[in-house]
Amino acid sequence: MNENKIFLSSPHMSDEGYEKKFIKEAFDSNWISPLGENVDKFEKELATMVGIKAAAALNTGTAAIHMALKLAGVGEGDIVFCQSLTFSASANPIIYQKAIPVFIDSDYETWNMSPKALEEGFEKYARMGKTPKAVIVVHLYGLSADMDKIVDLCKKYDVILIEDAAESLGTLYKGKYTGTIGTYGIFSFNGNKIITTSGGGMIVSEREESIRKVKFWATQSRDIARYYQHSELGFNYRLSNVLAGIGRGQLKVLKQRVDKKKYIFEFYKRELEEFDDVTMMPINEWNEPNYWLSCISLSGRVRPSDIIMALEKENIEARNIWKPMNIQPFFESYDFIGEGVAENLFENGVCLPSDTKMTDNDLNRIVTIMKELWRQ
Repeated sequence: MNENKIFLSSPHMSDEGYEKKFIKEAFDSNWISPLGENVDKFEKELATMVGIKAAAALNTGTAAIHMALKLAGVGEGDIVFCQSLTFSASANPIIYQKAIPVFIDSDYETWNMSPKALEEGFEKYARMGKTPKAVIVVHLYGLSADMDKIVDLCKKYDVILIEDAAESLGTLYKGKYTGTIGTYGIFSFNGNKIITTSGGGMIVSEREESIRKVKFWATQSRDIARYYQHSELGFNYRLSNVLAGIGRGQLKVLKQRVDKKKYIFEFYKRELEEFDDVTMMPINEWNEPNYWLSCISLSGRVRPSDIIMALEKENIEARNIWKPMNIQPFFESYDFIGEGVAENLFENGVCLPSDTKMTDNDLNRIVTIMKELWRQ
């Protein structure tokens, strides 16, 4: 086995050492605990970058989705439409709120929420006299959903739209950053994301008062008083000042990371175009992705498990496309609207190594192993 491990997508600190500078400032000021200058500036710098009024830095993207659902007034027994093809963190907060998820299928044009299936979901529940409290759309692998159609449907039914942009920081839809198109947007800074704080998240919105409310809830809902007083249920969700320093440094190299992710995608596309049974994830003319992960779909005798295991033998990490929520053991009893596109993508899809520290030698090593599978 070659010992040079190649990761799917691992943390990549800046060569310039921006992160160390901001962390040192936190240590020098002894401002280590949650909140502080790095948190305030990280929120402002990210909000300015994506062009939105307000942001709250939290300890996970999951926490950010949870807070967005609370802002939407989601409570026990409420319906929430959620994209099925996603990681479970998109759906788990619905359960935290004792609400009922309804999973919406994807389409092949975007790999994200199908506007057609979403409309069918609205119509089905309207016939039952029910309207969802919120819709959670996800921008998988840095690809934006077909947002105009989804926004129009949410406006038609007067439903809050939450964008799970955990995987798409830096992605543009028709010139506008994902995460800023719906009522609330969510970003993640987990270790595998395009930029990282090791663990962390952000909720953004044009509704400044809503973001102030999130900051209140996320700091244990502590009332303004000379003693600890709590009139609402609180959460310990705020991001630490040290981790926010990492995030500030990472923001400075976001464009570099997007450029490298795009280079990786185009390398795979060029090298794999000889195989008719390989389809790259869809890049639409209205979408400028961040190319977080380079993903393919297979339609021939070479299967996802063949690629994953062949790479694994050489100490290289690849993974299946997300397993849809509607076929997950925990969620399979909930309603699903669609035709099985998400399940088909899962059965045929592979996330290829997309680590921004990879060299051309690494990429050639990967595609050489893959091409051998077609020649066997």
